[in-house]
Amino acid sequence: MAPSPVRSALGLVALLVAGTLAGPARAAPEKAAIFGVELFDPGVVGGRKARPDEVRRLGLVTDELRKALADSVEPVDVAPQAAEIAKQAPLYKCDGCAAAIAKTLGADLAVSGYVEKGSNQIFNLTVTIAEAATGKVIRGGRVVIRADTDDTWAHAMRWVVKNRLLTEPLPNRS
Repeated sequence: MAPSPVRSALGLVALLVAGTLAGPARAAPEKAAIFGVELFDPGVVGGRKARPDEVRRLGLVTDELRKALADSVEPVDVAPQAAEIAKQAPLYKCDGCAAAIAKTLGADLAVSGYVEKGSNQIFNLTVTIAEAATGKVIRGGRVVIRADTDDTWAHAMRWVVKNRLLTEPLPNRS
């Protein structure tokens, strides 16, 4: 037995109302290659390798960055490009190579950062978000860290993400 025209119309109205109440569909979060935060020590000509305590803190702020962006982007594993990342490092000096690497990984965004050592107690933390396709920086932020502790480094990362990177939705994105 075929459904009556009235029953079909009521079913269609119910579907339309349910779709309207559900609201607009949210787009899937963009994929982001979140690279490890690096150390820049301008006091050493030619640079230097980070000390073990600095390596640990760089890992700490990288983890904080990933956690802080977890609700805004879908992270992409950067491990498949580890050799290229090492070859191009430091990423803050490679003139957009982070975006090219992110694009290779299938990411929409490249997120990178570095800590610039000013003295034993003063550091600048800089983070940028660039479009992987073009390399265009769409958001960036910097904060001064005035103490060399795990807590101050972690707090600085959370602050720069909250107050500079995600103060509003990323441009041209919903």
